[in-house]
Amino acid sequence: MGVLKQSLYESLSFKVAKEHTGDIAARLQVRYHEVKESINLIKQCLEKLKTCQPQIKQNISVKDGFAIGCIEAWRGPVRIWLRVNIKGKIERCKIVDPSFQNWEGLSFAVLGNIIPDFPLCNKSFDLSYSGNDL
Repeated sequence: MGVLKQSLYESLSFKVAKEHTGDIAARLQVRYHEVKESINLIKQCLEKLKTCQPQIKQNISVKDGFAIGCIEAWRGPVRIWLRVNIKGKIERCKIVDPSFQNWEGLSFAVLGNIIPDFPLCNKSFDLSYSGNDL
């Protein structure tokens, strides 16, 4: 019977940043707590690197197909869809930045506000117009 190894994520301890309201002050508090927890996670990972044994894979075979990936960026998840051919060359790649997912939320946040409040609401979301979250 094999030994079940604990994943890195399961071995880290952190607090989820959350607030009970969705106003600008609450979003600022969430970001503040996320930065604190990120620093905490980095410190924990650096400690674990001291005892880490590197693993190198050789003779990797390539198959044609596709893969879906998700990477956490500072505004949220970056989603990636990638298709490769039998030679390992990329045929198609689709990347969706986190701001794209959140534009609709901004439209709900401005409901009931007056026009001069829009810039404040807009900047509190801090979404990327050009998709430079990547």
